[in-house]
Amino acid sequence: MRVVSWLLVRRLSIVFAAATALLLSACASNNFPPAPSTAAASDYHYIIGPGDTLHITVWQNPDLSSTVQVRPDGRISSPLVSGMLAAGLTADQLAAEISKDIAKYVRDPVVTVVVSDFHGALSQQVSIVGAAAKPQSIPYRDKMTLLDAMITAGGLSPYANGNAAVLIRDGKSYSVRLDGLLRQGNMADNVPLLPGDTIVIPQGWF
Repeated sequence: MRVVSWLLVRRLSIVFAAATALLLSACASNNFPPAPSTAAASDYHYIIGPGDTLHITVWQNPDLSSTVQVRPDGRISSPLVSGMLAAGLTADQLAAEISKDIAKYVRDPVVTVVVSDFHGALSQQVSIVGAAAKPQSIPYRDKMTLLDAMITAGGLSPYANGNAAVLIRDGKSYSVRLDGLLRQGNMADNVPLLPGDTIVIPQGWF
């Protein structure tokens, strides 16, 4: 009885994996994701999100400089700044806001903001789900590619059907060939990514 139950579970797993692969293949277009326009690539600026660490420097005012973490509500507190909204801004935009806020205390303040320990807003992340070694969401980096994301995710799991994977962008699905890229080293299968992309990797037959 146990052998029959095990075989039934095994068969259901195979059917589910096959159905998932067929569904993803049916939804995906035959073409690679369109490459980002040159203007879009050059205009990219990282958007601060909760959990990011910010190094705030006020020129010639070391007592006002600090390292802070963006709170879950997206706000920060530092010397002379309390509860300022940081999430959703670029580093330059936040520096300008801090400069305006402390101008009442410091004459012509020059503020710089540097982001480290990136977490990123949800719209600035790339998600890898399914049969990756380490499925996760990662902060988008300027000029990030499919290979960069898969290296961060540890590559494919042993049971992945990499060539049935799809990339979902703006509600549309595109075929991506992860076996060709990761297992055969075909760099023609590498594609640029954009913030908000999701890579879905189905399991193969096993």
